[in-house]
Amino acid sequence: MTDTKVFIHPLALCESDNIGPGTRIWAFAHVMKGARVGSDCNIGDHSFVESDAVIGNRVTVKNGVSIWNGITIEDDVFIGPGAVFINDRYPRSPRMAAATVTYRYSDESRWLAGTRIERGASIGAAAVLGPGLRIGTFAVVGAGAVVTKSVPAHRLVLGVPAREAGWVCTCGRPLATLPANSQHCPHGLSGDE
Repeated sequence: MTDTKVFIHPLALCESDNIGPGTRIWAFAHVMKGARVGSDCNIGDHSFVESDAVIGNRVTVKNGVSIWNGITIEDDVFIGPGAVFINDRYPRSPRMAAATVTYRYSDESRWLAGTRIERGASIGAAAVLGPGLRIGTFAVVGAGAVVTKSVPAHRLVLGVPAREAGWVCTCGRPLATLPANSQHCPHGLSGDE
């Protein structure tokens, strides 16, 4: 049974009122006001969730991950330790005189390039995801990969830059090919059958 209480470690800073039941926020994590975190999530130590980030239900965010404005993480996603999200294609310091027009009035539409991690996807440890990407349902981004293009559903991507390296099942294991019914787990391990 799901714990209906939110657990916030005494050394965490949670400014958001929009945290779902059963979610745990661990030491030195910071969830800003306005961030949305679903139910039964785990936000690891030293993680940061910015004010307009959205995290779905049953999401695991391991230690040392920053989830910036414009990042949407759907249900059942795994984010490995130290994964990096980028939300600006042409970043400059907003304090630099030449960049004030871009960042003036906090108008994010001038610079924000949102990324969506779709349901059931996994992002490996220390992976880097460029701005404006879509990582498809049940896709897997390997540890240390640098992703510069969107990733289709059920695809495994590896390397620098990340390249398609195969297919993965809903349970996360490799597949030789993607079956016609991609929700069926031939390994007998997935609850989505």
